[in-house]
Amino acid sequence: MTNRTTSKTPFSIVYTKPPNTVLDLSILPKCKSQAAATFAGDFADMLAEVRNQILKSNTRYKEAADKRRRQRLFNVGDLVMVRLRRERFPPGTYSKLSRRKIGPIPISAKINDNAYSVALPAGCNTSSTFNVADIWPYSPPDAGVISLSSSESSSSEHGED
Repeated sequence: MTNRTTSKTPFSIVYTKPPNTVLDLSILPKCKSQAAATFAGDFADMLAEVRNQILKSNTRYKEAADKRRRQRLFNVGDLVMVRLRRERFPPGTYSKLSRRKIGPIPISAKINDNAYSVALPAGCNTSSTFNVADIWPYSPPDAGVISLSSSESSSSEHGED
């Protein structure tokens, strides 16, 4: 079965040809092997072809991954929400019921476009450097009054059970 990236079978990449059959294994008298004479050239050509195919496949994979990727840029002082993953804590100290995100927290330093340092509260015993995958911009809740106009929203009317 051919590989998706190389478009060749692993056997043909390692051994440069399909596996031998019974006829290939039989010894024929007075027969010079043409494959032995061109083995090095065929092997180099095959490796160059595989290398080019891998580069094409990697380009396709990168384009597919970049379609969903978005660049998040923050400035020092911006308020953000930070996701605390289980891997950041010692074993036994992380609870499934603990908060997933903490914030709003100000960004204290920009390391590069992909990593930021935040000012964590004193109780967090973890590194203050976070990847942008774990940082969300903080948007304060609206101060407006929410009114529901549905008839099902008021259950205080008399005569209803």
